[in-house]
Amino acid sequence: MRTLVLNAGYEPLAVVSFRRALVLVMNGKAVVLARDDAHPVIGIHDAFERPSVIVLRRYVRIPHSRQVPLTRRGVLRRDGNRCAYCGSTATTIDHVMPRSRGGADSWDNLVACCLKCNNIKSDRTPAEMGWRLRVQPKAPHGTAWLVRGIERPQPAWDEYLAPIAA
Repeated sequence: MRTLVLNAGYEPLAVVSFRRALVLVMNGKAVVLARDDAHPVIGIHDAFERPSVIVLRRYVRIPHSRQVPLTRRGVLRRDGNRCAYCGSTATTIDHVMPRSRGGADSWDNLVACCLKCNNIKSDRTPAEMGWRLRVQPKAPHGTAWLVRGIERPQPAWDEYLAPIAA
């Protein structure tokens, strides 16, 4: 069971285990906003509801210089698991400017791609193929991209993630 941790300003900060969340609450460092009533934690002397969403009592400063790490999963997530060329379900990533021609491993040069388009394109550019990109690749931004574990949100998190979705 995972718990969404919100900063004192209610922006997502982290996803932690329910045990870690319970420790933060019991030490007075956080307050429970949403609970998982179906699975209580039963101790020797007491029972506790599992926290689903907690908010920290004090604001934790996040450096603005934090970059979103470039990963295969991140590229697929950014592109909605859709091929940048044909729009079908993407399972691979493709270098718009092929690596064999000096293309970099960067957010601006990687796109989600289906296996068929990736094989057909090979080491050519989209212009050489007569293809157009459906979207221009760029680095994602926003707090949601910096929080690990948020890509598989739980229903109880919806109202806390809605303002930052996109």
